[in-house]
Amino acid sequence: MSTNPVSIKKAAAAALVAALGVTTLAACGTDDVREAAGKSGAPAPKTVTLVSHDSFNASKAVLAEFTKQTGFTVKVLKSGDAGEAVNKEILTKGSPQGDVFFGVDNTLLSRALDNGIFVPYAAKGLDRVPAAYRLDKEQRVTPIDSGDICVNYDKKYFADKKLAPPVTFDDLAKPAYKNLLVVENPERSSPGLGFLLGTAAKYGDEGWQDYWTKLKANGVKTVDSWELAYNQEFSGSAGGKQAKGDRPLVVSYASSPPVEVLYGEPQPKVAPTGVSTGTCFRQTEFAGLLNGAKNPEGGKALIDFLISKKFQEDMPLQMFVNPVAKDAALPELFTKHGVVVDEPETMAPEKIAEKRDPWIQQWSSLVLK
Repeated sequence: MSTNPVSIKKAAAAALVAALGVTTLAACGTDDVREAAGKSGAPAPKTVTLVSHDSFNASKAVLAEFTKQTGFTVKVLKSGDAGEAVNKEILTKGSPQGDVFFGVDNTLLSRALDNGIFVPYAAKGLDRVPAAYRLDKEQRVTPIDSGDICVNYDKKYFADKKLAPPVTFDDLAKPAYKNLLVVENPERSSPGLGFLLGTAAKYGDEGWQDYWTKLKANGVKTVDSWELAYNQEFSGSAGGKQAKGDRPLVVSYASSPPVEVLYGEPQPKVAPTGVSTGTCFRQTEFAGLLNGAKNPEGGKALIDFLISKKFQEDMPLQMFVNPVAKDAALPELFTKHGVVVDEPETMAPEKIAEKRDPWIQQWSSLVLK
């Protein structure tokens, strides 16, 4: 999903298993696409470069299948969290680091589109993606995955205290949960921004400030990143080790409980963390063909592949996000331990574009001072 800006996508859990910053994956395959691209007389590039946030991950077998189908080798260039990665592409517009960018989410989409870093491309198979995810009518970006930014809770803490965990935004401001919540700075973090937008969607353009005033009075703690919040401040995530934090509530993702099961040592039968489903904001991540790409044909082929059934079904256990293609099935880990959010908060991209920066400034003045 993101940050990521999330994001994060970007997705929260992929930070636990992120690979090295630059990865090249190859396999032998056909030359059909390269031959087509080379009809102009110039040799077609053999590599297509995917620029992404640090949470991108894909199985070697799946990327090898892409090479087999197209003849292109995929090079993955990780470029920081979602916000940092988008900003780098804005600064290099027209002379990008790669051919395709993956990981801009709906909280940052307008910034990328307004700066012209993408060129339009109608991906093959886009008809398998519900219209609700297709937020750019000019098709400069293609939706790839979705996830929900939500407050997670430490089940053991609340069981030991014989205290019901919070369910809604309103609950978080109640005295029973004083000094229990840690959130991320929306200026620096994709899930932090998503949570801020969720409160604005819930309480309105003016009401969200009153709500954050209540959260501040109730002892909310702010840190700069998801990694700090989840891995160091949150009491519910051991990640195979002893948890360090003392805050049993954290802004993370609805997909975090399956991650705790998968990477628990020993692996638990039940997820040790839960999700406050009334605190969620829906995040969608996109990929786009970069303006000035050296290998646009390879880039188009890669975007087609990112919404293929094979890649979509690989994503959940690689990046812990949900596929957007209607024909892609979720793995058992998600269906057994995941949380379904029926009514997440959402916000139109146009409103995010208009309000995002002023709201971040207002939030900083209100919460950090």
